[in-house]
Amino acid sequence: MVLLMSVNPGFAGQKFIDSTYEKITEVRELIDAVNPNIRLEVDGGINLKNIAKVAECGADTFVAGSAIFNSQDYKKTISQMRELISQS
Repeated sequence: MVLLMSVNPGFAGQKFIDSTYEKITEVRELIDAVNPNIRLEVDGGINLKNIAKVAECGADTFVAGSAIFNSQDYKKTISQMRELISQS
């Protein structure tokens, strides 16, 4: 597994750093050239607005803390995230 941080480590609730999209794509290309079975995890600022694009760029594992725990319905939010990922 390769982990890309998409926020500055330290505290929850930060905004996703947009330049991470390009890094995800680049790292996915490197992974696929070596071993496509390696997972690519992205941690930080993942939410309903960006999870599909993160998946489209090549991530296959997502850390979404605040987006879930600050929602009214955890199960619904997780289901929506899964749906968005499956559409990408």
